[in-house]
Amino acid sequence: MRAGPTRRQMVIGAAAGVVAAVLGPSAKSSAAPRGGSVEECGGRYQGYREADRGRPYARYMADRTAPAPAAVEDAYAGPALKPDSVPEFASITTDLGAVGYSSIETGYGQLADGVVFVAVHTVMPRVTAAMWDWWFGWHSTEAARYKLWHPDAHLYAALAEDRTGFDIPDKAKYIGNTTFVDEYVGPKLQQLMIGFRDPVAHGFDVPVDQTVILGRVGSVIAPVDLGWLAHQVRPCDGGAEMRSRFYLNLRGLHVPDLKQVACAVRRGASVDPADLVIGLDLARDLMLHCGQEMNHLAGFLPELYAEFGS
Repeated sequence: MRAGPTRRQMVIGAAAGVVAAVLGPSAKSSAAPRGGSVEECGGRYQGYREADRGRPYARYMADRTAPAPAAVEDAYAGPALKPDSVPEFASITTDLGAVGYSSIETGYGQLADGVVFVAVHTVMPRVTAAMWDWWFGWHSTEAARYKLWHPDAHLYAALAEDRTGFDIPDKAKYIGNTTFVDEYVGPKLQQLMIGFRDPVAHGFDVPVDQTVILGRVGSVIAPVDLGWLAHQVRPCDGGAEMRSRFYLNLRGLHVPDLKQVACAVRRGASVDPADLVIGLDLARDLMLHCGQEMNHLAGFLPELYAEFGS
């Protein structure tokens, strides 16, 4: 008797159908759907271009990303967490409470139901929560800004709505907005969209001297949500600490942004239905990536904010 398809096979099969429905049978082709001209889309590229060196923030451009904190490097070199030690997604608002710490501050693992978990703790001297609220409203308007965060892995960024010139609080520039990015997580190129949500509306306690950046993560090309991210920033001695959490394989559907789909394919689509089922390898790479980018940016964020922030 032939065995039925596994859950993974069913998800991949369904994802392939979704991709084909959005893009047609040539989803892996570099040909773009109609719309999304080169001028409208921009391109993805590694490192900085000569034109980037003329940006007013060029002095913050580094050739390489700073290493992750030692605790992240140690966790990367070690084994995954045991499934029964991984916190459930339902506990995220208490896990990232205004005070106290979780039993897992840095690590990666997978629950028995397949949900992937990543935690990263980053200490950031001289940094404040307000600086991060400003950064999330400012950095995605062009690729060169996004590259400041992780010059090795970040290739492209765009916003659904550029609110940087609006006379509104920094939080309002990214909450309710969506960013579209191409980046490497480990060796794998990802084309992602992150829709930023109001953390208070989702049950987080956010005192005035703290912030929580909450996002729904999905594929740009396939209308499939992949999971959630949350970065809590709160004061500590000498600056701030960031407590990051990722929960992946918590899937849903979203209405695709057809212009961004066209642009993503024009850049050279990386979408693969198998990418929509995330395993421990990507979780481990994501933990290192997060540790690197948060530590790297924290090193000059106070100066960047003083020069360009509100």
